[in-house]
Amino acid sequence: MRIGQGYDVHKLTEGRRLILGGVEIPYEKGLLGHSDADVLVHAVMDALLGAAALGDIGQHFPDTDPAYKGISSIELLKKVGGLLEEKGYVIENIDATIIAQRPKLAPYRPQMAVNIAEALHLDPSRVSVKATTEEGLGFTGSGEGISSQAITLLTEAADYCYDNKMMAEGCGSCPGCGRG
Repeated sequence: MRIGQGYDVHKLTEGRRLILGGVEIPYEKGLLGHSDADVLVHAVMDALLGAAALGDIGQHFPDTDPAYKGISSIELLKKVGGLLEEKGYVIENIDATIIAQRPKLAPYRPQMAVNIAEALHLDPSRVSVKATTEEGLGFTGSGEGISSQAITLLTEAADYCYDNKMMAEGCGSCPGCGRG
């Protein structure tokens, strides 16, 4: 098993759309960044890359590359998922938290989890998205920015036989290593 942790923060600014977890949220400000500045997805990508010891999103998608200007972070997440698949990793789960004083995010969290799960070909039950405030403290509490944290657990496809489904159905039910 491999555990990864990710963190991202972006400044709130006028004239930008607010995108979190691939969902556009109505708000008077958006996040400043080279891509769509989706802090939630960026934290998830860094957690996944970190768990696999594959660097970070800045290494894979540098903000100096015009190819990533304004790009959807969900599209970048799909690329990270493909990289993990190539390396033989299975994503067990993702747990993420958005830290923002405003806007209220509860109505959007289920769709964020679905978007992340779909991008990574996961069952949505393997993705948790939470949101919290900082009770008016710090840069997120004052509304200057939004941050996000994520943690993930990966296993190697070759070791996936420990899954309950594998124990019951044998190697043929595994999408992993192909030994089936």
